[in-house]
Amino acid sequence: MTALHTGWDAARFRSDVEDALQEFVTARVRGLGDLGPDAERLLDHARTSVSGGKRLRADFCWWGHQAVQPVSDDPDGGALLRACASLELLHASALVHDDLMDASDVRRGRPSTHRAFEQLHREQHWTAGAEQYGSSAAILLGDLLLSWSDEMLRTCGLPAERVLSALGYFDLTRTEVVAGQFLDVSVQARGTADVDTAMTVLRYKSAKYSVERPLHIGAALGGATPEVVDQLSRFGLPLGEAFQLRDDLLGVFGDPEVTGKPAGDDLVEGKRTVLVALALDALPPAQARLLDSSLGQPLDADRVAQLRDLVDASGAREQVETVIAHLTETALTALERASVREDAREALTALADQATRRTV
Repeated sequence: MTALHTGWDAARFRSDVEDALQEFVTARVRGLGDLGPDAERLLDHARTSVSGGKRLRADFCWWGHQAVQPVSDDPDGGALLRACASLELLHASALVHDDLMDASDVRRGRPSTHRAFEQLHREQHWTAGAEQYGSSAAILLGDLLLSWSDEMLRTCGLPAERVLSALGYFDLTRTEVVAGQFLDVSVQARGTADVDTAMTVLRYKSAKYSVERPLHIGAALGGATPEVVDQLSRFGLPLGEAFQLRDDLLGVFGDPEVTGKPAGDDLVEGKRTVLVALALDALPPAQARLLDSSLGQPLDADRVAQLRDLVDASGAREQVETVIAHLTETALTALERASVREDAREALTALADQATRRTV
């Protein structure tokens, strides 16, 4: 068991978020109990999709609230906990859709949604297309989780005026995620991305909704002033960018036993990340062409290792580490100057370390 700071039980919080999510999903499943085995399969996968994960978005939402005021009108923390958990439903929705668009086979060590339903189709010897069935299931499950995320926040139990304020940021979050995801799809379709474009995709697809917007939602639930929200942005946005850059490094250099994803998964999926853009800029022409032409292709272990070596030799990995360190320092400097409660400052500092130094 780890603690972010004295009195904060991080493992217990993750467990409580898991319980809140499963309770919410189970209640919705009961309401659809008459739809038969097909719906039951989809709803079972909903339970799986919201299970596990780092829960950093819920963490940042909780401490965004605590930065403004402690939980006083909600003695057991249940209403705020449900509000925080709603962001994990949003995250689960994005992952289901992202896996489909990236043609990912695995999520957290398990078959991704579209692959699981493709396999079901084949096992049942159904007619029509297995891939189409899997794609349809993933689209619908992602939409269902997205709808539930809104419902869970709206019905969390906190004062209506605070929830309404938070919903404004929540709406903005969903718009940014969808727009950022389409930017990513467009980049992959063109097969090119410079560093600036890759950073824009990173910011809107992941960075803002991973840290900055959860802080805003939590702060709004706590009655924050616009000035405090702005101060939290100065901390949250650079930290979110550092968080996603770390994720990009793990997508190429991460240990599959730890990440739950295949080795070099971002290379196989052809992701045009900041790391890849920097490597393509720095490599000699022949090596750059090899890396570029290999992205998004089936790669065996030897080719993945070769491409990893190219990225490493280009200096891109070291450059990204330098940028992560700079962004993290920028975020922490902003946090030091922010008008937030001291226990929240301490917890957010520890969360920054957790987000940027992680191995999964």
